Amino acid sequence: MPVQGSVQATVAEAMTLAGYREHLEPGKPTSLKVNLGWDLFIPGSITSPWVLEGVILALKDFAGPLYLIESDQVLENIEKAFRKCKLQALCDRYGVTWVNMSRTGSTRVPVPNGKIFQEIDLPRILLETQVVTIPVMKTHAKTQITGAIKNQWGCISKMRHNYHLVLSDALADINSVVRPAFAVVDATIALEGNGPKSGTPRIVDRILASADIVAVDTVQAKMMGFEPGNIPHLVSCSERCLGTSSLEEIEIRGEPAAAQTNLKFRPPKHNLVSRVEEMFRKSRLKPLIFDSPLFHLMLLGAKIWYLIWFYFVNGKKHWETIRRHPFYGNEWKDLG
Repeated sequence: MPVQGSVQATVAEAMTLAGYREHLEPGKPTSLKVNLGWDLFIPGSITSPWVLEGVILALKDFAGPLYLIESDQVLENIEKAFRKCKLQALCDRYGVTWVNMSRTGSTRVPVPNGKIFQEIDLPRILLETQVVTIPVMKTHAKTQITGAIKNQWGCISKMRHNYHLVLSDALADINSVVRPAFAVVDATIALEGNGPKSGTPRIVDRILASADIVAVDTVQAKMMGFEPGNIPHLVSCSERCLGTSSLEEIEIRGEPAAAQTNLKFRPPKHNLVSRVEEMFRKSRLKPLIFDSPLFHLMLLGAKIWYLIWFYFVNGKKHWETIRRHPFYGNEWKDLG
């Protein structure tokens, strides 16, 4: 639904329209899975503070203890991202516990009918709490879009990059065992073009919410101007009965015409880092590059590329654009 008044109030209204009280257990410990996948970050690349605050406010007197969760990546320092985007202040203000899932214990769980995984090591917190996933509306060079389904990619080992060539079925496997109870998609500032990092922020002014992660991603894809049936991980999750991808069967409240909206997002392309990775993964050099010390040189090269992009190409310009925005500029002015 469109943002009206404050983002926090709009989040609460969207969650209510999507029936969060019917799909979440009152008093049960609840994990809030955000997207903090970049320690440099630009607006639109990570879950925004106002949206997270809106979810916390809606749940703090309804659910049990709240946990903010995310995992490390081989390329990014999630602790640094957590500090820079000032989510620590939100956690302190509302008594939310921050959990870096890469630093907690895990349990090996079976994946029924898994296509890529027969078993997955899952952080125990995912098994002990109900999960609310809070992704960002973004394009993604490897999956076309990233939303409620893709956000669970951060629920497994930081070596998950090894599954990039089988990402669609891997995501279906992961979501079949994590099974988020509810999703709130941050579409206040989205990202188009070469996401999930080096894209262009775009003001969308919307919040999407649903207990069906396939349905909410289907509506998100249509709003972005993409055909859901052409997005492999949406198809895989639908075929695994993880949700509905049929627009005719999805009830849309708050903004009934959302599925007919076409925002004509610029589609993603592989940036240099993504192109090089994919080239080597498909080559005979794959074991030499990814299973040897050369991998650390690859990571260093990727970090240097993103630093150059951020400081000398487009990153700083995107920050300046958002900080000048009459509404969202206030949210992001002290971040980054």
